[in-house]
Amino acid sequence: MTKAEIIDNVHEKVGGFSRKESAEVVDAIFLIMKDALTAGEKVKISGFGNFVVRSKKERVGRNPQTGQPIPICARQVLTFKPSQVLKSILNSSRTSSSAGGDKVEPKAAKSLDL
Repeated sequence: MTKAEIIDNVHEKVGGFSRKESAEVVDAIFLIMKDALTAGEKVKISGFGNFVVRSKKERVGRNPQTGQPIPICARQVLTFKPSQVLKSILNSSRTSSSAGGDKVEPKAAKSLDL
């Protein structure tokens, strides 16, 4: 799902907003989330999950072609941990394992009513 599709969904589901106003709302939400994450805060969305910035230490990796050690710089990474509610929604369409081991794909994010 793209940002434009999110804006379209907000426009359709929330009455009274034009597409431009819907875009401004979505942009404002993303800006608030970016600012909070940049400041080192967690972003917790009830029924959806948590976004957390984690620090990774400097470490030594290896070039897969030559095997030579390469230093990997310390950095910040963004992690997402889905809530139990979201996990249960995503896994509700799965059936118990059949003899053939076929898996049922989880519902697409578009079809979720969050």
